[in-house]
Amino acid sequence: MFRKANKFLGGGDAEPTEQHQDNEGESLTTVLETDEDRSALTILICDITELMRKRIVDTFDPQETASQSAVDQVAIQTSEKEEPVGPDQISHDDRNEDSQKAPEKDHNKKTKLEKEVGEERMVKLKNSALDFFDDWRDSIILRVGEVVNSRETAKKQSKEAEPKILHSRPESSQDETRTNENEDELAEAQLKIYAPIETPLRKVAREKRSLILHSVLLLLLSLEHYNAHSRTLLLYLTTSLGLPVAMLSEDEKEVARGLLTAAEKMMADEEAKKRADQNRTSRRWKMGIAGVAGAALIGITGGLAAPLLASGLGTVLGGIGLGATATAGYLGALAGSGVLVGSLFGAYGARMTSKAMERYTRDVEDFAFVPTSGSENEIEARRLRVAIGISGWLGSEDDVVGPWKCIGPGQETFALRFELEALMSLGNALTTLVTSAAWSYAKSGIIKRTVLAALTAGLWPLALLKARHLIDNPWYIANQRAQKAGQVLADALINKAQGERPVTLVGYSLGAKVIYVCLQQLAERRAFGLVENAIMLGAPAPSKTADWRRIRSVVTGRVVNIYSTKDYILAFLSRTNSIQFGVAGLGPVLNVKGVENVEVGDLVNGHTLYRHATAPILKRIGFEDIDFQELGHEERKLAEQEKNEEEQRQAAETSTDPPVVGDEEGLSDEVKKMELEIEEKNKSN
Repeated sequence: MFRKANKFLGGGDAEPTEQHQDNEGESLTTVLETDEDRSALTILICDITELMRKRIVDTFDPQETASQSAVDQVAIQTSEKEEPVGPDQISHDDRNEDSQKAPEKDHNKKTKLEKEVGEERMVKLKNSALDFFDDWRDSIILRVGEVVNSRETAKKQSKEAEPKILHSRPESSQDETRTNENEDELAEAQLKIYAPIETPLRKVAREKRSLILHSVLLLLLSLEHYNAHSRTLLLYLTTSLGLPVAMLSEDEKEVARGLLTAAEKMMADEEAKKRADQNRTSRRWKMGIAGVAGAALIGITGGLAAPLLASGLGTVLGGIGLGATATAGYLGALAGSGVLVGSLFGAYGARMTSKAMERYTRDVEDFAFVPTSGSENEIEARRLRVAIGISGWLGSEDDVVGPWKCIGPGQETFALRFELEALMSLGNALTTLVTSAAWSYAKSGIIKRTVLAALTAGLWPLALLKARHLIDNPWYIANQRAQKAGQVLADALINKAQGERPVTLVGYSLGAKVIYVCLQQLAERRAFGLVENAIMLGAPAPSKTADWRRIRSVVTGRVVNIYSTKDYILAFLSRTNSIQFGVAGLGPVLNVKGVENVEVGDLVNGHTLYRHATAPILKRIGFEDIDFQELGHEERKLAEQEKNEEEQRQAAETSTDPPVVGDEEGLSDEVKKMELEIEEKNKSN
């Protein structure tokens, strides 16, 4: 099972890393008192990583993907009047004919999928993904085995890893501190997404389980990165230990604060030493966490003695129960190198909000990562995880950041700003169209059909076709810019603008297109372990299985496709695309294991509603980090937006004389009116 770890795990008589309890606190060897307990931890991590590896294999398994095809299947059958046909309306002969053709269709589908995953390009991607994962897994098992001194047992058990999912909810997973119903729902969702694995460690006292989790976090950081695989491992470890995911998030915040506080203390001590010895030639490397909005330098000198950093961390983290010496030992080289600390948080090389980002504006105008928190305290703002929210069109410049304030404090959240003028022009065109009389009359005609039937039939009302140039031109321009922005975003992530931290990508409309292109680029360049989650809402992108298989391969956690079967605006905008592959924002992505499909037609019956529907949708899918105060705000704004759009449409209808429907002259007047409205909006922006 383990290519590299086995030779290390066979060390046999290696001395324990820690023989006695740290005088200043606990350690893994004091919490895991017996060989059986220590073996249990190693075995649990073996089981979790085996489960994670199987998820990668399943992504490229046509048997797995084919068996999923019935899930989320949307059957579109229409009558001559283009109205949906229910099962009770299908004749007996039609049922027999469909049942006879079903085996042939299944065979053809299976053959197509087998051919797809068997292509040389896909095979190479699979092998690269597994090679990266195996290297990471080997380093994890080796590191944990060194500390808990269970190498012989780990060697024996690693070849027989058989993770057993715990189907019953562990009692101890309930967090006594949770009183909010929303928090309870999210906690339940995390248990379903990261199903716990059976382990005897669940019987250990809660305080000791929390210390085990904390210790493994430090051990992962000692590898000098905290990539998406490491984070996913910790999520499974958390639920398997019967602990709430919120505890992991809080621990991550404390560790980030501890590392940066110690780093700041080191810098101050070095400055004092420098002033006391002016004649000494400085050979120290300086680096800093420099943000655009007056970020304070937390530059640290590499190579300082570990005890200084350990002392700082022990002071900050001691409240958790782990001693300072154990803390330093688990952090390894990270405890003695400021350069590594800085690299972890993106301070070395590129910085997400620094001038280093300016080089990307050569390719995409206005390209920048904008912090959503506005925190003046640099240390308090830092997290071990990064979230990037991407808006797909703009009603105002505030819409760059506004939709992403709903992401909770567990992550360091940025909004991706790009091509402001193009996205503002698109937003003005969209909002004008959906509140016009032309759209009101057009929608009354096409709503009789399903959205996909309208798309495939190409029968769009004259009122809409007359106004198509008003929306097609800004959409085409913004779509092209979004594709370029996706390529640039991939460059930024590969160049570690985020440091050595996992990234969650969330975007709606063309923001989802940016993510789609970015992930395709990451797959092409074999950039694994960078992205933890990818949430795409109303994506104007093909739902071609090969593309989404590549996307799945570079995302360690969740890939979620949010779609609405009532989004007629997106259907109209997608009418010239290759509709045989489908549109992800209009229907499910089928036959790709690990891609979640969520229909939100009850929240989104028009493309412009995604702006304020984002927060409620994230709650619905069990997104880990939600600011519930912002969620309430967005829910109210969504209701207001729906009401305002409907009132504006009704006002436009009553003020239109003669009625635009079926009237060539009236249509022309309505289109001219819309043109003037869009021009005025563009000028005011």
